[in-house]
Amino acid sequence: MAHSLSPMTKLWKRWLQPSLIVTLLVVCFLVTSAIGWTSPSNAALPAGNAITDGKALLRYSLPIDNPTVRELQASLEDIAAQLRANRRWGAISGDLKKANKIVKDRSAKLLATVPEERKAQATALIDQIQAGIETLQPAVEAKEKNQIWEDRAKLLRLVGKLEDLMAVGFPFEVPAEYSNLPQLKGRATVEIATNKGDITVVLDGYSAPVTSGNFVDLVQRGFYNGLEFTRSEDSYVLQVGDPPGKEEGFIDPDTGKYRAVPLEVLAENDKVPTYGITLEDAGRYRDGVVLPFSAYGTLAMARPEGDPNGASSQFFFFLFEPELTPAGRNLLDGRYSVFGYLTEGKEILEQLKAGDMIKSAKVVAGLENLVEPKVASSKE
Repeated sequence: MAHSLSPMTKLWKRWLQPSLIVTLLVVCFLVTSAIGWTSPSNAALPAGNAITDGKALLRYSLPIDNPTVRELQASLEDIAAQLRANRRWGAISGDLKKANKIVKDRSAKLLATVPEERKAQATALIDQIQAGIETLQPAVEAKEKNQIWEDRAKLLRLVGKLEDLMAVGFPFEVPAEYSNLPQLKGRATVEIATNKGDITVVLDGYSAPVTSGNFVDLVQRGFYNGLEFTRSEDSYVLQVGDPPGKEEGFIDPDTGKYRAVPLEVLAENDKVPTYGITLEDAGRYRDGVVLPFSAYGTLAMARPEGDPNGASSQFFFFLFEPELTPAGRNLLDGRYSVFGYLTEGKEILEQLKAGDMIKSAKVVAGLENLVEPKVASSKE
């Protein structure tokens, strides 16, 4: 397969190359023209405030069914929107009061979906959340914005840990045709050391198990160590993963062949990802996705323009710029496999350009969720 990709080199070099521009209409036109897409004719902005925080998106994408904890999370998430709006202190107080009431009066419902063996840990977290809310209250009364941001972030980390305890098992069966590929049946955290500093990403195998599994496997092999970032577009994309030599992806030593992974997109309200076809080509123009391109540092697989199933090792960070690529109007959603988000090191990612280097990448949590292929391939 590697040789068959050689004529497509120009397509690979053309990935994601719109110029930095002033208006959204021109952005949409250039992206559509450069990548060969047809924009949805019925696209519309989503209701409510779009989520642009990768950590929040990871919390919401967990496969859990506990409306109470989601209500608690939403009340704390909303504080950020109110802070950005400035002087909406009454709304912030209301959010905090609601969160406090949930923790005090509905703790039984918070614990309802936590497995019995994890309930003690969950109870301790609920106590910490309640204490954190009490700590945050004086900062809200004093209108200390910086302290509110800091305390809110601590609270949401605790809520995220509580939600993690509710996630049990894996929610669906990956199609058997992909059993020859590594799969991540859960979450994993990867630390990436670059020449400019360290960044941390969290991979969501619940939503993209094949894509995430492929990435974790390559990290474990040391594939990315020493590779340079090959493309950087301000306010758009930073790409890496092209190995030295003529190959443009990972050559599996067990088969001697290019290892391709399918396009994998989990649409909202779907139980299983859509594989091998973009949502646009599937006629699902209006469908939202669980992992959208709406946060700075969105992690996604690059692929040849005309081959949804041609991704291998090259991936990119989406450098979300709300003025140019507002959530809900993004032409990338449903067309590329998103498999995680940047969680630490935004200031480092902002500095990285083409020619900078990944010194090393290491899985620091969640490696136990990696499932090796069920059927070992033999060399042909």
